[in-house]
Amino acid sequence: MRAPTKIIGAARHLRRTLSPPEARLWSRLRERMAGKPVVRRQHPVGPYVLDFYCPKARLAIELDGISHDMGNRPQRDALRDAWLKSHGISVVRIPIGELPRDVDETADVIVRMAIEML
Repeated sequence: MRAPTKIIGAARHLRRTLSPPEARLWSRLRERMAGKPVVRRQHPVGPYVLDFYCPKARLAIELDGISHDMGNRPQRDALRDAWLKSHGISVVRIPIGELPRDVDETADVIVRMAIEML
């Protein structure tokens, strides 16, 4: 699904400015090995930019910081998740607070989920 030019530009900018938690997780997910699904970072899909995306499994991985609990953000996230689901994309949300504990384990869980969805 082609994203608007504005969203593609935003995704390119976000790839250059990953947050520290995103960068740590990306360092584990970026390895391309036989049998391991490809994961993209800051991938544009329709009107959204996904933190991480496995196209073969149609799996979006979103890292949620504290801002996702404030204001209208929970409702916006729910609308986004519903839109993605309506386009056949599953969404997994990972609280950033859980990531520093074991980035390798988180990456392994994501890869296993993607493999199961193929």
